[in-house]
Amino acid sequence: MIREDLRNVAIIAHVDHGKTTLVDEMLKQSGTFRENQVVNDRVMDSNDIERERGITILAKNTSIFYKDVKINVIDTPGHADFGGEVERVLKMVNGVILLVDAAEGPMPQTRFVLQKALELGHKIIIVVNKIDRPDARLDEVGDEVLELLLDLDASEEQLESPILYCSGRDGTASLSPTEPGTDMIPLFDQILSYIPAPEVDTEGSMQMLVSSIDYNEYVGRIAIGRVERGEIRVNQEVTVGDYHDTKKPYRGKVVTIYQIEGLKRVPCDSAKAGDIVCISGIENITIGDTICNFGEFEAVPFVKISEPTVEMTFSVNDSPFAGREGKFVTSRHLRDRLFKELLKDVSLRVSETDSTDSFRVAGRGEMHLSILIENMRREGYELGVSTPRVLYREIEGKLNEPIERLVIDVPEDCVGSVMEKLGSRKGELTQMSPVGSRMRLEFLIPARGLFGYKSEFLTDTKGEGIMSSVFDSYQPYKGDIPKRATGSLVAFEAGEAVTYGLYNAQERGELFIKAGTPVYEGMIVGASPKQEDLVVNVCKKKHLTNTRASGSDDALRLIPPRVLSLEDSLEFLADDELLEVTPKNIRIRKKTLSNTQRAKDRAKL
Repeated sequence: MIREDLRNVAIIAHVDHGKTTLVDEMLKQSGTFRENQVVNDRVMDSNDIERERGITILAKNTSIFYKDVKINVIDTPGHADFGGEVERVLKMVNGVILLVDAAEGPMPQTRFVLQKALELGHKIIIVVNKIDRPDARLDEVGDEVLELLLDLDASEEQLESPILYCSGRDGTASLSPTEPGTDMIPLFDQILSYIPAPEVDTEGSMQMLVSSIDYNEYVGRIAIGRVERGEIRVNQEVTVGDYHDTKKPYRGKVVTIYQIEGLKRVPCDSAKAGDIVCISGIENITIGDTICNFGEFEAVPFVKISEPTVEMTFSVNDSPFAGREGKFVTSRHLRDRLFKELLKDVSLRVSETDSTDSFRVAGRGEMHLSILIENMRREGYELGVSTPRVLYREIEGKLNEPIERLVIDVPEDCVGSVMEKLGSRKGELTQMSPVGSRMRLEFLIPARGLFGYKSEFLTDTKGEGIMSSVFDSYQPYKGDIPKRATGSLVAFEAGEAVTYGLYNAQERGELFIKAGTPVYEGMIVGASPKQEDLVVNVCKKKHLTNTRASGSDDALRLIPPRVLSLEDSLEFLADDELLEVTPKNIRIRKKTLSNTQRAKDRAKL
């Protein structure tokens, strides 16, 4: 049976190419909101970090109605670090809308998600977005997308995919690059005519694949997925298991079923094959599980999610300021929170270490793990975080490391400095092409070569450069990469930083703190231009004398400190340092806090 009343489609694109804004307009123009309803911009970015950073982290479902057809739309993340989200939701859909920026063209993440969609044989609608940009290159970008499809061995049918020209901000779509549209109707029509309706067996034995997990304190885990076959009903007895046989099939019961309409979940009594639904009531259900009629278990094949490439150690905060600002500070709190994150994040791995106070946490990249750290500190957790490390693999007896495909877009006069820096980090230039007045460089570079590079890159390109990377493959170890070129300014004693002490310290390097900041021995208060660490006393007060010389009481001028964000701090960390994360502060510190003990350890070396 073909369900003509339904279409399932995912929107895929590189980060910041306008997916969420386009979904906003689709919702508005399909009549999802009331005439006078107040609606936020980027309504699909529902959590605080997504709204602040302007990125999508979690894949989200919505639906719109057009000509009596329900179109289920999935808005996916654009960052490679959240690729685990994209890989699995593609199993729920029959086609994808590939969104490409009219100026930037296809970028690494576009390639990554498009390849996954082509492997599943999905139909593709190409949308060139942001056509109202003054530097838009409509014809060239269209050709670049077709070249990318050829590169990825697309079928003939996929090479003849329709191309639309949209402005997500203005809410217009057109089939012609020269005539801008007036509304989104051409896009809706293309979805109905080009994306195939789900071909389903509504009479067979019920089968549903879980592609996403939500978590609710009241009902526990909520499984989201597409009903592959048959019909699922409330209070139905079911068997749950997975394709890779990692656990024994077990019995469960469907307590509630929700269909997604607009941005709301609407309870219903049953759902047929082809529908995307949310169900609750089954304990321990996870992504990749198959739900079947009781006693009739048959698993649906499910793609193995790509393995993590970066790991950090999360430990209990043991600094002198521990327990002052956080609500959850013990190893039990930390352990429970990390294992709870595993319930909904399929790309994360958490493992115990020899110490009961620390855990190894592996993810898809620095950003993936920094979002987890940011969420935890907002929830009231205190923790210590080690420097990021890449995960090596042994293949055929040789040590292999993860290699990233890095694409850099820079002004022409910055190319030399970028190539020099990446050369020293073992980057290999694979492609170089002009894009308007700028140059686009493509490198294959070890993942560890990118640690700490972003801030240097922005300095070298005067803030005008764009860089993005995606995991490419594992390749033989490329050799040693020099560590960061700066040392640290380390606090000499505990106390409060004063202007006089900071004034003397700023001659030694760049400061990270201002007057009045509480410090402790071993805390890092700045960066030294030399490669060695310097101990400075920022709590030192001026000695008072009974004579007053002219000029001795002049106001001391402090250079404004460099305020480090969470990502900046992770980039700055050296191997013998930790990041102390609390709900109110982020501090960098030495693992060994005592200055004399560190000096003794160095002398032994």
